[in-house]
Amino acid sequence: MVLNYLWAAFFIIAFCIALFKLIFFQDVEIFQKLVASTFDNAKTGFEISLGLTGVMTLWLGLMKVGERGGIIALFAKAVGPFFNRLFPEIPRNHPVFGSILMNFSANMLGLDNAATPLGLKAMKEMQELNPDKETASNAQIMFLVLNASGLTIIPISIMVFRAQMGAADPSDIFIPILLATFFSTLAGLISVALYQRINLLDKVVIGYLGTLILLIAGLIYYFSTISQEQIGVISTVASNVILFTIIISFISLALIRKVNVYEAFIEGAKEGFSVAITIIPYLVAILVAVGVFRVSGALDIIVNGIGQFFALLNVNTDFVPALPVAFMKPLSGSGARGLMVEAMKTYGADSFVARVAATIQGSTETTFYILAVYFGSVGVRKTRYALVCGLLADLAGVIAAITLAYLFFH
Repeated sequence: MVLNYLWAAFFIIAFCIALFKLIFFQDVEIFQKLVASTFDNAKTGFEISLGLTGVMTLWLGLMKVGERGGIIALFAKAVGPFFNRLFPEIPRNHPVFGSILMNFSANMLGLDNAATPLGLKAMKEMQELNPDKETASNAQIMFLVLNASGLTIIPISIMVFRAQMGAADPSDIFIPILLATFFSTLAGLISVALYQRINLLDKVVIGYLGTLILLIAGLIYYFSTISQEQIGVISTVASNVILFTIIISFISLALIRKVNVYEAFIEGAKEGFSVAITIIPYLVAILVAVGVFRVSGALDIIVNGIGQFFALLNVNTDFVPALPVAFMKPLSGSGARGLMVEAMKTYGADSFVARVAATIQGSTETTFYILAVYFGSVGVRKTRYALVCGLLADLAGVIAAITLAYLFFH
């Protein structure tokens, strides 16, 4: 219901602002820009879906090989005690736990192309357990919010952009991003747990979360002791070695268990095209609404209003020029990326604004995109409190990103 009203609000607000500009500022091109935006973003939505087809075909095929070979079941058992607490509606040791773990792992390593198909696979498996096919289940909401919170261990793409824009130390945002995205994920987990009355103080949950925190702390310490060049090499090599090792383990275990890996792959791969086609209308709907909202100038009005508000409170407003990235990130990943690069061009790659923008960019994921693609792939229309929890996680990530940027760079 929230998504329904919010989607309509994007269009209505854009229309009202455009009409105001036409009447009072004689901006005769504003409605032309709005209409052009609808066509451009509809085309973009289709192209994104089409681009996902090949990757989804590959990974859904590999996942089928993993299921037949039994390695997905092994993954499910490894995280079973923890996931059984977070997803109590899912039967113990269900294969979907393996898909969820694979998706989270790919996201943490920054492997977006692999993460999306694995996430869609998990959503489909959870949908099979969902008694009400049009309404999001508790398990699907928990999974989506944790996915949208965007926990990333190595933000390699942001470091690459900073290097290309001439930053003296492109990796100096590594620790702030890691901490900000951790707070975002924690906020998403707590918000959903409150809705679903999940006990996060359970000793098993604390044990797994404690281990994850220690792992992150260890990575922070290690990467803080080496150079940016070493971070880039290690992160790139490690991510791809881990990914290809997983592929080989899928195939090897399947061969050991006498599975016809080629036929299993083809069977799973056939699902990729149908899933990509299914998400087109949902993706187009979100991108078009976001596009007209941005072109109308509504985003600029919000940012300027926030800047004036903090100025009245005598709060330092050096972070305000980076806020467009914060508002755009839940709506459009590519849009937020473009705004981040624009901030680097305008203020300099090593400026405070550019560092805030980069930290915000790495702190959360594109919540609206994920809602559209993931729920759209399984036909869920009633998203319940998923959007609210997802946006709370985004808000926590942005606040943490700004706070950490002041702590590290101001």
